Amino acid sequence: MKPTVAGSARALCLLAVVAAVGLLPWLSGKDPALTVLRARSAEQEPTEEALDAVRRDLGLDAGPLSLLGKWAGDLLRGDLGTSWVSGTDVLPSVTAGLQVSLALMGVALAVAVLLAAALVAPVLVRGRGSAGGFAAMLAAVPEFLLATVALLVCGVWLGWLPTSGWQGPENMVLPAIALGVPAGGLLGRLVADALPAVLDERWVELWRGAGVGRARISGAALRRVLPPLVPQFGMAAVGLTGGAVAVEAVFAVPGIGRTALGAAKSQDLPLLQGSVLALLLLGLVTGVLAALVRRQLLGPALRDAGLALPPDRPVRTHPVIPSALFIVLAVTIGWGLLRDPYAVHTTARLAAPSWAHPLGTDGLGRDVLARLGHGAASTVGTAAAVCLLGLLIALALGFLPGVASGAADIANALPPVIVGILVAAVVGPGTGGAALAVTLLSWPALSAHAAALVQEVRASAFLTAQRAIGATPWWILTRHVLPSVAGPVARHTLLRLPGIALALASLGFLGLGAQPPAPEWGLLLDESRAYLERAPWAALAPAVALALLAALTVSGAAYTSGRSRVRKAAPALKEVPVAV
Repeated sequence: MKPTVAGSARALCLLAVVAAVGLLPWLSGKDPALTVLRARSAEQEPTEEALDAVRRDLGLDAGPLSLLGKWAGDLLRGDLGTSWVSGTDVLPSVTAGLQVSLALMGVALAVAVLLAAALVAPVLVRGRGSAGGFAAMLAAVPEFLLATVALLVCGVWLGWLPTSGWQGPENMVLPAIALGVPAGGLLGRLVADALPAVLDERWVELWRGAGVGRARISGAALRRVLPPLVPQFGMAAVGLTGGAVAVEAVFAVPGIGRTALGAAKSQDLPLLQGSVLALLLLGLVTGVLAALVRRQLLGPALRDAGLALPPDRPVRTHPVIPSALFIVLAVTIGWGLLRDPYAVHTTARLAAPSWAHPLGTDGLGRDVLARLGHGAASTVGTAAAVCLLGLLIALALGFLPGVASGAADIANALPPVIVGILVAAVVGPGTGGAALAVTLLSWPALSAHAAALVQEVRASAFLTAQRAIGATPWWILTRHVLPSVAGPVARHTLLRLPGIALALASLGFLGLGAQPPAPEWGLLLDESRAYLERAPWAALAPAVALALLAALTVSGAAYTSGRSRVRKAAPALKEVPVAV
C-alpha cells in the first residue's frame, strides 16, 4: 500500500511542477515573445510584426495548455523539444549539463564524506560527543563566498588551479571544495550527534569486555546509527547536483543548475522543462536508492519489529560557550542597530575598520556594522520562521511516510533557485517570496528524518510490549513516539537554521530575494563579492555572523537538552532508595 501512496504522491507532485514550469511565461506576466526575441537578437527592434513572428514560430498563439500537451506528447517519444533561443535540440544540452553536474557532485560528495569522517572520528575514539559548534560553523559557510575566496586565493594569487571552465579534472577541485565543505559539516554533525547514544548501549560494553577491536566496534556503531540518516546523504547528493547554481556561476561551470537558471531567465521553456525533468528524475532515482540502502542496513529487524532504539543521549555543553556566542552576536547587532545603515559616504568607500567604522565600509561608503545589525532581523527572523514551519510540516508528514517520501523526492530534486523563480514570477522578488520558496523546499530532509525515526520506533520491541500490556494508541503516541522523534528532529532543525539563512542569502545573491538597499545578510555578501580582494571585511562580517549563529544554535540546543536530561534523571535517582 505504501509504495502505491508514495508513487501517487510522486506522480501528482511531478505533474504540478511540470505544469508550473510550463506556465512560467504566463505566471510572470511578461510577454514570452519579447523575452525570446531579445535573447535571440538583442539589436532587433521589438516591433509588433517581429513579436507576432516569434509567437507563430513558438506556437504561443495556441495558449499554455496546448504547449504543455505538445511537450508531453513529444516527451513520450523521447523528444525534449527544440530550444526557443538557440534552435538546437534540448536533449544534448540537458545531457551534457547533467554529466558535468554529476561529475562535480561525485567529487564534492567525496570531499563531504571525508570531512564528515574527520568530524566523526573523535567521537568514535573518545566514545562521547561534543557540542558540534565547529561542524555547524562549517555547514554555515556560504558556498558562493567560499567559492569566491578559493578562486581568489588558489586560482588568482597562487595560480595553483584554473579559475573557470570545464576542461579537465583540475577544474573540479575548487568547485568541489566549495560545495563539499558545507555538506560535510552538515553530514558529519548529524552522524556525530547520533553516535554517543549508540556507544552508550550495553552491547558496546560487552564487545569491549570480550576483546573485540575498536575498528569493528566503530563499524558496528556506524551501521547502527546510519539507517535514519541515509536519506540525508541521498538528499545531500541531489542538492550538490542541482543546487550548485551559485558555485557554477562563480566558476563558469556548464552544469545542469546553471543551464536551468539561464533557461529560466531567457524564458527558454523547452530547455527549462528538460533541465527540471532531469533534476526530478535524478531525485527520484536517488530517493529509491537511499531507501534500498536503508532497508539493507536495517535487515529483518524492521520487518520483524525487533528493533531496539538507542536511548536519547544529547551532548551537554558548558553554558559559557552559548552564552559567550550570544553576547558577541547581541552586542554586535545591538551596536549596529544604533547606527544608520543607509547613510552613504562616498569619501569613505571601502574604508578599513576603525573606531568610526568598526567593521569598515562597503562600496558606497555605508557602515558595515550598521547594515549587519539592521539586517539581522530580516535574515535570522525569517530563517527562524521558515525552520519552525518546516519542523511542524516534518512532524506531521513523518506519520505519513508514503506521502512524505513521494513528495520529498520531488521537492528535494528542485534547486531553490528554480522554485524562487517560480515564486518570484507570481509574487515578485522580495523577502516574502524568498521565504516562501525556501519553505517549500525546507521540509524534505526533516520529514525524511522524522519518517525514518517513526518507522523505527513503531518497529521497536519496546513498543510491541507496550501494546501487549494494553497501552492506548494516544498514550503510545504522546509518551513514546513523539518524544523519541521530536528531540532529534528539532536538533536537526536547529542545525539547518544557518543553512536556511544561506538559502535565503543565495536567492538574494541571484536577485530573487531581498532587494537593494535592504541590509539583508545575503545582499551584503553579494554586494561585497566584487571587491573581496580590496575590502574583505565587508564580506567577512556577514559570513562570520552566519558561522557564529550556527555555533550558537547547536551549542545552545546541546546545553538545553543536557539540562532537561539532568532534570529528568534527578527524580529517578531520588526514588531509588524508596524502591529498594
